[in-house]
Amino acid sequence: MLEVHRIPGTTIFDGTQAMRGYALNRMCFSFNQAENRKDFLKDEEAYMERYGLDEEQKAAVRARKVLDLIAAGGNIYYLAKFAGIFGLTVQDIGAQQTGMSVEAFRQMLRSQGD
Repeated sequence: MLEVHRIPGTTIFDGTQAMRGYALNRMCFSFNQAENRKDFLKDEEAYMERYGLDEEQKAAVRARKVLDLIAAGGNIYYLAKFAGIFGLTVQDIGAQQTGMSVEAFRQMLRSQGD
């Protein structure tokens, strides 16, 4: 059996998380189509209901918090589609994940190249 090493504060995206996040990830995948992005922005609550998100997932969507979305079963590849609706970049997401400001996160990335 594969041994999984837990990292404190890190959500492991495994089979359980994949099943838990199915509705959320399915909704985020729908954002590949411009019409769906418009529908979401027009009425987020109705759109989340349409996909059957649970209350934790809805709260995470409303808060736009990537770590909460991941904890609610979101897969980062699908969540990137959600983030794109609001113009969030990978650096914005990285800053959220590390608890840093975007500028501090960018500076940290720059320092890695030195």
